[in-house]
Amino acid sequence: MDVLQQPRNDNPARMEPLAKLPVFWGLEGKRCVVAGGSDACAWKAELLAACGAHVEIYAETLSDTFKALLDRNLEHAAARLIHHPRHWQVEGLTGAAIAIADCDDEIEAGRFFDAACATGVPVNVIDKPHFCQFQFGSIVNRSPVVVAISTDGAAPILAQTIRRKIETLLPRTLKSWAGLAQSIRGKVNGLLETASARRLFWEKFADMAFDGSAVNHPEEQLLLAARGLKSTTSTIGRVTLVGAGPGDAELLTLKAVRALQAADVILFDDLVSTEVLELARREAKRMLVGKRGGRTSCRQEDINAMMVKLAKAGKRVVRLKAGDPMIFGRAGEEIAHLDRENIPVDVIPGITAASAMASRLGISLTHREHAQSVRFITGHSRHGGLPMDVDWATAADPHTTTVFYMGGRTAPLIADRLIAEGLSPETPAVIMSDVSRTTQRQWHGNLAGLAEGISEVGYENPVLIAVGDVFAGRQRAAHAAPLSAAAS
Repeated sequence: MDVLQQPRNDNPARMEPLAKLPVFWGLEGKRCVVAGGSDACAWKAELLAACGAHVEIYAETLSDTFKALLDRNLEHAAARLIHHPRHWQVEGLTGAAIAIADCDDEIEAGRFFDAACATGVPVNVIDKPHFCQFQFGSIVNRSPVVVAISTDGAAPILAQTIRRKIETLLPRTLKSWAGLAQSIRGKVNGLLETASARRLFWEKFADMAFDGSAVNHPEEQLLLAARGLKSTTSTIGRVTLVGAGPGDAELLTLKAVRALQAADVILFDDLVSTEVLELARREAKRMLVGKRGGRTSCRQEDINAMMVKLAKAGKRVVRLKAGDPMIFGRAGEEIAHLDRENIPVDVIPGITAASAMASRLGISLTHREHAQSVRFITGHSRHGGLPMDVDWATAADPHTTTVFYMGGRTAPLIADRLIAEGLSPETPAVIMSDVSRTTQRQWHGNLAGLAEGISEVGYENPVLIAVGDVFAGRQRAAHAAPLSAAAS
């Protein structure tokens, strides 16, 4: 594997606990009540009207913002704002879909809340959470695509910040693409009889929507593409080898997330973090196929056979590997086997552990004053000792940064061999386990002290051993940091 991680005995939860249930509520043509004439009420009234609701406002006086809202022509043809210049009454709540109020004090808020509850109307009193049966989130509007963010009232500014982040990710043209999808969905699904064909079409459609371009594909052209897909779609699925990175889910590529969201089945390693799996499609079947040295493991032959069987059944299979699948991940064997079976396969790279380690340390592995190259070496053979086919004389080059993967149990042997080949015992060295995770541990020292370092860090968790002069610059600061520090 690319990097060893702490094994898990628990099955990852498909849904973590929710503070509130996110529900998207159709209000087209429904009567809603807003009690109060403040700016906050104006915003809620405008929001309800944008959903096509008929909004009745009960307020003796209105703010300037509210007056301006009433003076404007609403964009939504079916929406209406009706102002009743009087205080709200219980009978006005009867039959409403939603009731919202802005109350000056707790007594008034309690009266409105109780009245709404008595008439069976869902109620929200602005800025008074204990008088709210539902809450409004921060909204990203690309209707019919709508994203709402809630922090359960704990941090409204955080929700607004998240909204701004999402705004930058969703192209403005998404609104038009979603509208086009809405208009052709029935026709496309009628043309394409199989679920795999329909998914393939909509995935291609989504790729076009997210490239940020304007909608320049007329409906007829897209339906023609769907007809062509109908005649060429194979019943064979495909396999995607996906790099899960060293553990931190935020290090996943966008392409990796999209693959996880499109998968029917995910075959994941023992070393893939629960946080990464949380990003997968909820409906995807997840199967642990971990391989760990010295422990009961799934045979590579069985994994190969499983991928072929699932793909031939028409499934979209993601083979989720820790780190980068092309570095110590046996991806070559899997690709060759899939090629022999004529199974389509592609690869999505991931952040390899050595890169994550370098970023955590703030050290360039190829700092031009210290190293002209970097080398990744497996730290053990299939029999558990040092690998026999490594050119150890070359590995001892003082102008190269060398990173050993899976070398925890052989750390003393690595040090002895490099010193025997002429590398100075004082060469700076770093040992890091659980790279990028909250359980990350690290040790800084020199080549002669690797045995001592591995005894402190331990080798039950994933371990990287890095040797080279590039690590000299931060050694002094690192020695002053605690062993359990996440980064130096």
